[in-house]
Amino acid sequence: MSSRLRGWLGDPLVLLCLVAGLLAFVVQSGELGTADTMHRLQTTHWLWTSEPQVFPGDYPDFGLHGRGGRLYSWYGIGQSLLMLPADLAGTWIAHWNIFSDYEDDPAIRSIVVSYSTGILVNVLTALLGFRLLRQLRFSVRECVLGVLALIFCTTHLHYTQNMMENNYIMLLTLAGFSFQYEWLRTGSTRPLLIGCAAFGLNLLTRLTTGMDLIAGGVFLLLVLWFEGVTGRDLGRRFVVYCKIAAPVYAFFLLVDRAYQFYRFGSFTNTYLSLFAKEQRLEDPTLPTNFPWSTSFHEGFLGALFKPEKSIFLFDPLLVLAILLLVMLWKRLAPEVRAYGVTALLLVLAYISFYARYTFWAGDFAWGDRYVSTSVELATLLAVPLLLRHRQNLSVWIGRGGMALIAASLIIQMASLAFWLPLEIYQMETLGHPTFVIALRCENIVGFALGKMDAWGLNNESMTYDPWDYVHITTWNFLPFLLRRVGAAPGWVVNVAFAVWGAAIAVLVWVLGRLRTTVQRQPATPPSA
Repeated sequence: MSSRLRGWLGDPLVLLCLVAGLLAFVVQSGELGTADTMHRLQTTHWLWTSEPQVFPGDYPDFGLHGRGGRLYSWYGIGQSLLMLPADLAGTWIAHWNIFSDYEDDPAIRSIVVSYSTGILVNVLTALLGFRLLRQLRFSVRECVLGVLALIFCTTHLHYTQNMMENNYIMLLTLAGFSFQYEWLRTGSTRPLLIGCAAFGLNLLTRLTTGMDLIAGGVFLLLVLWFEGVTGRDLGRRFVVYCKIAAPVYAFFLLVDRAYQFYRFGSFTNTYLSLFAKEQRLEDPTLPTNFPWSTSFHEGFLGALFKPEKSIFLFDPLLVLAILLLVMLWKRLAPEVRAYGVTALLLVLAYISFYARYTFWAGDFAWGDRYVSTSVELATLLAVPLLLRHRQNLSVWIGRGGMALIAASLIIQMASLAFWLPLEIYQMETLGHPTFVIALRCENIVGFALGKMDAWGLNNESMTYDPWDYVHITTWNFLPFLLRRVGAAPGWVVNVAFAVWGAAIAVLVWVLGRLRTTVQRQPATPPSA
């Protein structure tokens, strides 16, 4: 082994990035996860080809009539821009002669896009999560284990397999927090510009991420407040921040509004008003306040406690994070307090904003997808705090924390087993409320033992859409999906299984190497 390679394999950050990349590789199904992402990829294709944003056959289920009577996607353009390089490569690869006879599902283009984009986002998230935790003065060991908990033990893992906007939003928000905090400590303009650009890109992805943008400023303000900075010094920093941040945010907001004007001829409206108008034309019985027709308490309490969507059930590490923040408050550094409070306020803001939305829980999703990203930001502190202060906690708190970590890992691993609509189809006959996580575990055992019919887990609803039926009746990983669809040659399926198995083996080896490397790191935090 060369000295350079030995050095890389002894660097915790390099190993952490390898783990993140390999994890993203082994969990892929080759599909994009949901129709939402497929529509966003079609917008990507529209950017550089003559194809439309929305095909006529997709309406009225998807698309809105805009300028010139044409159909347009209602989503922001952020994730579509993210997928552009992968779409270019995937389209080119799909036209290779070797794939000339293969035009079935999963498509070559979607395989290239899902793998390349998923790996990139996961690796960058690991890098930025590590960077931010180091800035909060956690040790290397605490940072590595904190990031591992994020990518393995939160809903981030599920959205690594199912490529919705969530993980991209998470990545950009982490970048915004980290680089803006660097500006606060150094006074350098460059990191503030980078942080603001990250938050600005989020605006192009989903306009409600304006709450993340505000949270970035609240985080900086709370750091200064907890450190006792007030008066003229606080005002001076606020003015400097606004002079740099405001033009950057204005630029990205202008880009978003220009895109809105291009599609729908207005700088001020959002797709929701247009969506509501067209939906009421299709169905006049819809309430006048559609799509804000849910009672606030139903959406708010549902996100917290409903067994089908509860953030505490789908992300148990949130319970640990809140508990540790409360118990250790007086021992925490100002920046850790500021981050913890900001993250929890962001969770509350997202729950409150979407509480009245008709589809407040995100419909076809694992957990509450509108809130899950802010929850993941809050859980980032759970494991580092547990490791840092375990000597100051009772034995039962320590054991309870480890139990929550183990439960979180099991829940997130279970989320990967099947394509996410499975339980939604089953609930059409099982009814509501349904403890989705328990049902997923029952599905895993039932499918593994061949007892799905005997246990009443199959129903007629699952068969209505033949494409869906194929996808929800196999393990949700590329080799199994290729075998289930049956369009790829046998040797291709066998190679896919061999590569997948080898990647899992390498992932386990790298995790072992990382464990050994991290154990050599000092447990004490870096100096302030």
